Amino acid sequence: MKVCFIGGGNMASAMIGGLVKSGLAAESISVVELDAGQRARLAERFGVRTSDSAAPAVAGSDCVVIAVKPQQVRNVAAGLAPLLAGQLVVTIAAGIRTGDLARWLGGYTRIARAMPNTPALIGQGIAGLYADEALSSDDRQRVERILCAVGSVLWVERESLVDAVTAVSASGPAYVFLMIEALEAAAVGVGFDAAQARQLALATFAGAANLAAGDAEPPSVLRARVTSKGGTTERGIAALEAGGLHRLVAEAVQSANRRAVELGDEAGSDPR
Repeated sequence: MKVCFIGGGNMASAMIGGLVKSGLAAESISVVELDAGQRARLAERFGVRTSDSAAPAVAGSDCVVIAVKPQQVRNVAAGLAPLLAGQLVVTIAAGIRTGDLARWLGGYTRIARAMPNTPALIGQGIAGLYADEALSSDDRQRVERILCAVGSVLWVERESLVDAVTAVSASGPAYVFLMIEALEAAAVGVGFDAAQARQLALATFAGAANLAAGDAEPPSVLRARVTSKGGTTERGIAALEAGGLHRLVAEAVQSANRRAVELGDEAGSDPR
C-alpha cells in the first residue's frame, strides 16, 4: 500500500511513524507539506518522500489521507479533485462530512472518515471510523491499517456518531487532563508540594486506566471493590456524587456533541 498524506502536522506525523513502525516501507509513504522545515523534519525522521506539490505524490499513491485543518479542506479538495484516479481518500479533519467532501471532490465517493484523538501521538489513540456501506471491505481494511498504526479503531454505522466520537474520545483527553489538574490541586491542598501532587495524580490515573483496561468487569464493579463501607473512599465518592459528577460529564459530552454538529454545518455550508 502506498499512502500520500496531504499535510504533515502532528497527527500526520504520528500516523506516519506508526505506519513505519508497523512495517510499511518508508518509501511507500509520501507527504505533501508546504512548510519546508516540516518537510525536512519528516524526511529526516522517517525517511519518507516529501514535496510541496500534490500531483506527483497523489499519482503514485493508493490512498490519500487529508490531514490538514478543517478550514483548509475545501481548498485542498479543489486541488485534489483533478488528480484522483481511483485512490481511496481518508479524511481526519474534524467536522468534515463525507457528503461535503464528495461534493468538493466533484462527486468522488471512495471516501472514509476518521476521527482520531491526541493519544495517537504516543501510539495509544482511538479513532472513530465511518464510510458509506458501498465502500469495499478491502478499503475498510486499508483504513484500519492506517489508523490502527496509532491505536485502536471503532467503526460507527451512522455518520452522525462521528460527532459523538468527537465529543467522547477526541475531546475526552481534555476532560481527563482537567480531572488530573483538579486532583493535583486537591493534593496540594492537603499538604503535598506541586511535584509530589503531580506524581500522585498521574500515577493514579494511569494505573486506574490500565487496571480497568485489563479487567472485564465494568467500572462500577471496580469502583465498588475499592469503596469499603464507612471508609475514606466512600466518603470521597459521596462528595463527588453530591456535586453531580455524572451529570456534569454528561453535559460536557452533550455540549461538545452539539458543537461538533455545528462545526460540520458551518464547514459544509456553501460560501455566501
